[in-house]
Amino acid sequence: MARSLNKVSLIGNLTRDPELRYTPQGTAVCTFGLATNRQWTTESGEKKEDAEFHRIVSWNKLAELCAQLLSKGRKVYVEGRLQTRSWTGKDEVQRVTTEIVISDMIILDSRRAGTQEAPSNFDIPESEIEGAGLETKKEGKSMPKEKLKAKDKKSPHKKGKKAMKVSNDDEEDMPF
Repeated sequence: MARSLNKVSLIGNLTRDPELRYTPQGTAVCTFGLATNRQWTTESGEKKEDAEFHRIVSWNKLAELCAQLLSKGRKVYVEGRLQTRSWTGKDEVQRVTTEIVISDMIILDSRRAGTQEAPSNFDIPESEIEGAGLETKKEGKSMPKEKLKAKDKKSPHKKGKKAMKVSNDDEEDMPF
């Protein structure tokens, strides 16, 4: 049997606020848009730029954290897999979409002036942090959750200080 890989890594800005919903079984699902930009120079020296727009989907605790911490314009790193699905719309037309189902998310920017301040990861109960795979990074070095001290309880949204990483290891593949 041949090996295969379905892995996507993106860095971009949210194009809209996340939308959190729940399936009939009570599973959280969050969707949001992410824009990535590409720049290049043609052979004639002309500079070109192009934007690509992606539909991002997260499940379970990662979905709830994305809805709580993200907002339009935020710069994030997401990692996951491509998924294509089809459905019949209300107008009886068959539709197909490709989306990125994420398993990891890292917030890369600090909060901008005039936006709602997101809680630091220390405002989230310890049991929820462990269940979601939340980690903090300080100056490029990953710190285990259990080694965080009171002096490290600064907001992870301060520029250049920390980034928050959120994982969803118990992701479910459920249509919505």
